Amino acid sequence: MKNHYFKRLFVVLISVLLISCAGQQVQTKAPVFTPNKFKADQYMPKVDNFVVILDTSSSMAEKHNGQAKADIAKDFLMVMNQTIPELKYNGELRVFGTNTSLPDKWTMSVYDLKSYSKAEFESAIKNIKGPSGTSSRPLAKAITAVGDDLKSAQGPIAVIIVSDGKDMDQEPVAAAKALNDKFGDRLCIDTVQVGNDPGGKTILEQISGASGCGFSTTTDRLADSSNLSGFVESVFLTKAAPMAAADSDGDGVPDNKDKCPDTPKGVSVDVFGCPLDADRDGVADYLDQCPNTPKGATVDARGCWTYASVVLFDINSAEVKSEAYPMLNEAVLIMKNDPDLNVEIDGHTDSTGTAAYNMMLSEKRAEAVKEFMVTRGIDPKRLTTKGFGITKPAASNDTKEGRAKNRRVEFTPVK
Repeated sequence: MKNHYFKRLFVVLISVLLISCAGQQVQTKAPVFTPNKFKADQYMPKVDNFVVILDTSSSMAEKHNGQAKADIAKDFLMVMNQTIPELKYNGELRVFGTNTSLPDKWTMSVYDLKSYSKAEFESAIKNIKGPSGTSSRPLAKAITAVGDDLKSAQGPIAVIIVSDGKDMDQEPVAAAKALNDKFGDRLCIDTVQVGNDPGGKTILEQISGASGCGFSTTTDRLADSSNLSGFVESVFLTKAAPMAAADSDGDGVPDNKDKCPDTPKGVSVDVFGCPLDADRDGVADYLDQCPNTPKGATVDARGCWTYASVVLFDINSAEVKSEAYPMLNEAVLIMKNDPDLNVEIDGHTDSTGTAAYNMMLSEKRAEAVKEFMVTRGIDPKRLTTKGFGITKPAASNDTKEGRAKNRRVEFTPVK
């Protein structure tokens, strides 16, 4: 009985071990990169230039989690390229390795620094040959070459090195420091390790540390789509400021909230986009020639307290027409409602007759309106009069209608 029990226990333990091993194999499979999409209108370029340096030397032929490191690197770059929104930056792709097919046997630009095109960059990645050559690692020469490639570049720069970092000495670190000295705060160097070589990890971290803003990561980490998105955003992008709502008349009020969309440029407006009207007489301040009319006063197109809908006086007359009584009674009521309000009554004429005669006539008209208001209960001390003759027409004297409107009085509040 005991033997049977131990046999079953043994089988269970073996099964657990097998399942555990299987789980480990799943966890160590080659990374699969997933592109994400950034909405181009929500971001702005963080950099004006970026350069990718790709390791194509012999150690990249070695396998990591069952796949050649070179293939992992190219897969990563393909998906990174698909993830980057096509904004305005210049891009370059440079490879390095010891290979007689390279111009100097060390490094070569396969996509020269120019305006970034997603399609052209993808084509350049696909056409990369290798890995090949010896185990020598001429990354330092590639970094130095990038310094020459960028000599005329303006603005911030990102350099991204994709490599296993294997069998490297301190030369790439020194080259990275020299590159940082050349471009200063404009430069960030980021490294992406393919594989898990401990020495390579150390070297790549030192290279990224040569610039104050650089960081080091791995393709294994970037197989997580959120990590890949974070990488792309941190290297290439910055959040765009919210797009300002359209404001066609430039008054600072968005069109969708503007109740007065045709306000002239430079005119002060309220929260609804309408021109300010301090005395609330219906005539905007920028058009109001009489800006302090009291509340309730009838005004003309100039914003002046006058009554032009009915002719107040006949030609050559200072007698107030009876048709004007209702309007003048409004002025009486306004003054009764505001005991502190004093008024200057200004008389005017049309252009018929001489200037001297019209000056006298305008004064008589002002006095006639004053008498009208006094007989209706307004203290005469609150009323002053003044004649202006033909000097201040409210309408054109070239027409009969215009001349009629000029035979008028206006009320000017006096403090």
